[in-house]
Order: sequence, then C-alpha cells, then structure tokens
Amino acid sequence: MRILFVTANRLGDAVLSTGLLDHLIRSHPGARITVACGPVAEGVFARMPGRARTIVLAKRRFRAHWLALLAAALPVRWDLVVDLRGSALAWLLRARRRAVMRGGRRPGHRIGHLAAVLGLQDAPPLPVAWTAEADRARAAALLPEADGPWIGLGPTANWARKVWPAERFVALYRALSAPDGPLPGARAAVFGGPGEAERALAAPLLAALPEAADLVGRLEVPEAAAALARCALFVGNDSGPMHLAAAAGAPTLGLFGPTSAEEYGPVGARAAAVAAPGAPAAGAMAAIGVADALAAARRLLGAAPQGPCAGRPGRAAAATPAAAA
Repeated sequence: MRILFVTANRLGDAVLSTGLLDHLIRSHPGARITVACGPVAEGVFARMPGRARTIVLAKRRFRAHWLALLAAALPVRWDLVVDLRGSALAWLLRARRRAVMRGGRRPGHRIGHLAAVLGLQDAPPLPVAWTAEADRARAAALLPEADGPWIGLGPTANWARKVWPAERFVALYRALSAPDGPLPGARAAVFGGPGEAERALAAPLLAALPEAADLVGRLEVPEAAAALARCALFVGNDSGPMHLAAAAGAPTLGLFGPTSAEEYGPVGARAAAVAAPGAPAAGAMAAIGVADALAAARRLLGAAPQGPCAGRPGRAAAATPAAAA
C-alpha cells in the first residue's frame, strides 16, 4: 500500500499530525508512506517506521514548491492521499482514496480537526515521537539518570509575545526543585531550536541558571524527543518543543497568552496548560504568575496518566491576576 501524507511546515503542527500517521501505520502494516512537510518539520518523521521517503517543501516564490511536490508525486498511483494542508493536490494525483482537510477556523482542539480527516474525531489518536537507539543513547549521556530528576524548560517561541518572562521560569524551577517542592533536587535542562533567534530568547534563562544543561539548538529532532522523554516535567511556552515533549511522554505544562490553549494546548498522556487571564487567546504572558504555574505543575505531577487512546488535550486552567506578580 502506498500512502502520501502531506503535513505541516511548523514543528508543533507536524508533531500534532503524528497521531494520524501512527494510526495509519498500525491500520496498514507494511504500507509505504511518503511524507511531505516543511524543512523545520522534517526531523519529526526521520525515525518513522514504514517511511518510504520525505519530500521537503521548501517555500518558493509563486508557490512553486507545490509544483515540485506535484512533479514528485504524479508518477505514483497512490492508495491513499492525506492532505492536511487543504490543497488541490490530492485531486491532481491518481489515488484510490483521498482525505483532505477543509480550511477555515472552527471550535475545538487542533487534534480533533486533524482526526476528523480520517473520521477519528470521537477518539483522536495521541501524537507520538519516534526515536532510535542512537538518539536515546545520546540523550542518556546528556541527561544522565543519576544526575536527575530533570526538569525541561522551554523558554523560546516563534514570536516574542508568546514568551513567558525568563525570571518567572527561574522562580518556577527553584520552587519545583526546592526541598519542599514536587521534584526536590531536580536539575534544569533548557530546550530550544536552532538559530540565533532561539539562542537569544533562551540566553536570559541560561545566564540565570548556569548549572542547567544547555540543549538549545544542539539536538536533532529525534534526539530532542529522546531527551524530553527523560524529563520528569517539561514547562514551556506554546512552541514546537512543548508539543514534542508531550508526544515524547513527558508530563508537559504549556503556558499560553496570545494563543489559544483550547485549540493548541499540549496533547499527551500527561499534559496540561495554563492560560493567561482575560479573553481567550488575548492574554499577556506576564499575567501568568509563578504561583499559577507551580499549582498547575503540582496537579499535573499528581495526576494519573491518561490511557494511550485518550487523545485529549490538557485542560487549560486560567491564571489568576492576583498570582501574576
């Protein structure tokens, strides 16, 4: 069976789509799957079982990247084309079956929107993170179990308004790892993507926590997933690393201000979100207090994991203005 799976440009959106891929892999053993995605998302699928190839959609002028994908896919007779980008591509290819996501905004979590493409909206499959033994070995060397437990911190995001102040991350980490905290003696590991912008956003936190493991821009996506899986807790802004942490199985707390936790909250067996007070997707990150995040982290760490097929995003808890200082 030959499947073409057209997915996202961004890391977080690509991670959210992995649950559908995992469903296809399990439902069609032996299928050969071609993934089409953006350059940033390529690593999400690098260790995926059953992957025939990855077609990287590097943006070109006049949307010429779609012509390149059409040229690559046209010679094949596909058994199934799944297009999460809602393009006309599927209708230009020879395919026995097509599943195309419709465009436009709608209520509910993104994971449900994606699942509806294959009729799975009533029980959306959880995202997954694929790693290899070499990835797990490197993660173990970087974050040794003997030096833990580890608290992963994700201080970066793709735009500045989504970033929680660095001093709040420091205060939260200190409270979590304090003798009376939920993870006494835990060490910090700071995660972020490649590039100067990510490094600049992480710099204040790294400067304040010189003892932290600095993993910003130093890992391939599967290595980052393996490292995140070793964390007893991950706390981060709405970002790709936040979604990857949840998919990797780490208890994950997402922090949301100008974006919607109801639509993009972390999805995993143990995941939750804290939303800034005010109108949904219109809050200021600075309005989320350390006390709010600490209380949510305590609840998350004390909660029982959801079942492997629960497929439900972490519930968003609104921060209280009084706790924001």
